[in-house]
Amino acid sequence: MKSKKKKGVLSKIYIALILIFMYAPIAVLIFYSFNKSRSAVWGGFTLDWYVQLFHDRSITSALMNTLSIAFLASIFATILGTAAAIGISNFKGKKRVLIQNASNIPIISPDIVMGVSLMLLFTFLGVIFGFEMGYVTVLLSHICFCVPFVVLNVMPRIKRMDQSIYDAALDLGCNQWQAFYKVVIHELMPGIVSGALMSFTYSLDDFVITHFTQGAKFQNLSTVIYGMLRKKIPPTINALSTLLFLVIIIIMVLINIRDRREEKRKAQKA
Repeated sequence: MKSKKKKGVLSKIYIALILIFMYAPIAVLIFYSFNKSRSAVWGGFTLDWYVQLFHDRSITSALMNTLSIAFLASIFATILGTAAAIGISNFKGKKRVLIQNASNIPIISPDIVMGVSLMLLFTFLGVIFGFEMGYVTVLLSHICFCVPFVVLNVMPRIKRMDQSIYDAALDLGCNQWQAFYKVVIHELMPGIVSGALMSFTYSLDDFVITHFTQGAKFQNLSTVIYGMLRKKIPPTINALSTLLFLVIIIIMVLINIRDRREEKRKAQKA
């Protein structure tokens, strides 16, 4: 019994240390977002940096670009990734394994490889069709590297799904579209939502691929902050990071609440 208690205490200490290691930098960032001084020395409590944040046109413009790219990329990547996962599941044997492994290559390969390759592609197409890199090229790049994450999240749900329920829906009077929407999509929805959230977050904080495909006129939040490193990052970035962190926490809490309610409903029905 004593050994079990010791193991329990040690496991709790280990988990606490891991959490401290992960969230201590974020706590420091939040703390300094309320620091009146621009330096690391505490100069008193203030909310001025949050006020100045919404008056800084370069940051707000970059933030809007970042959010719009992440939102659109997650939508298109979710649609394409879900369709790709369903298509891959229809293959059998070596073809299925080969295609599935090929879809995982963008996840494994370094971002710089994908960024350089996409830059060369858009440069080549720009010479032929006469367009410059900017918002559209960044959006296409983000869709490209987000699709494999959606496939990765949807495929396990397809494997768990009972294939006979689609045929049962057809036998009960549904047409092919109704059976697909009401049965297949409903069963895959947890994986689709996870893929969409992962696509949104990966697109939100991407720097390398954006840096290579943004061109001269477009900037998102990560590239703006990178440009500030040459001088000194202003405290308004601490305020912005704090707000983004709080928004993500709120979204995750709401998703967890929704998932628990769905589990309770399923338990009650069963």
